[in-house]
Amino acid sequence: MLRILITGVNGFIGSHIADRMISEGHEVVGLVRQRSDLSLIKDKKITLKYGDVTDEASLTEAVKQIDIVIHNAGLASDWGELNLFMKINCGGTQNLARVAERAGVKRMVLMSSTAIHGFGSSSPMNEDSAINTQGFFYSISKWEAEKWLFEFGKKSMMEVTATRPGNVFGPRDHTFIEKYLDVLVKGQGGYVNGGKSKTCPVYIGNLTKAVAIAATHPKAPGQAFIITDGLDITWRQFTERLTDEMNIKRPHLSIPFSVGNLLAIIMEKSYQLVGSKNSPILTSYRMHNGGKDYWFSIDKATNLLGYSPETDLDSAVTETVKWYKNKKGIQ
Repeated sequence: MLRILITGVNGFIGSHIADRMISEGHEVVGLVRQRSDLSLIKDKKITLKYGDVTDEASLTEAVKQIDIVIHNAGLASDWGELNLFMKINCGGTQNLARVAERAGVKRMVLMSSTAIHGFGSSSPMNEDSAINTQGFFYSISKWEAEKWLFEFGKKSMMEVTATRPGNVFGPRDHTFIEKYLDVLVKGQGGYVNGGKSKTCPVYIGNLTKAVAIAATHPKAPGQAFIITDGLDITWRQFTERLTDEMNIKRPHLSIPFSVGNLLAIIMEKSYQLVGSKNSPILTSYRMHNGGKDYWFSIDKATNLLGYSPETDLDSAVTETVKWYKNKKGIQ
């Protein structure tokens, strides 16, 4: 049994990682902030520690007697100031790594992102594909965090590794899937370029399987691994799986990428001028995610770690829709 610290344990991904680790017989410690919403982890066998990754001193207690740190906490958004993304995603990683190393933690697993490779590849990308943040603040901060951590790992006794998930979805996903289904249920859904662009879904159960392997596998240190469901699938195909399972109409509306991205840029500039903290309906990041090919090979994770998705797309969509219907009271 290992003693595992999961940062951001109260969120969608963090709570599922906790479930996985508990089911595998490990002791889970969760790092949360004082005012965190704990509704997703109530009644779970998790020892909570309070701290903030942007405050190095506040992390000292959380890493005591920890074997593995899974760093999941961060700012995941397509809207905000670069300095805030860097403070949380990059600075937070640095603070945690330094404290963890001093405490004698054996390994740190960073939850990175496929977004560091950018959007618009005509063939599936892999870990050796060029880094292309395309100026998106989230992507920049994730790449800087990962780059720093691997340099830190070269001169540290603590092992480091990183997973780069694609578009994560599943039960408890309030950030993406719940909002997406809300729009589809209202009949307001639509596509960019007809939904023909490739996308990279990863079901939450498959992601947690990969994270659990990366936390202990002897070949994981010093390596980054792209984690998706390994599918060759378009946004239209993915969306129609959801609508068919929901038994609602498939969307037919579409907007050209060039038009949508121009509108997004105008909206973003307008929101920035008035200092809005809320994001516009359209952002350039969302347009690129939905309107440019964004797909990946999982060969490295398969060959080095033995990773393979344990839940197929049909089962994943069924479980996700079941959760959504239950949450919304839909029969």
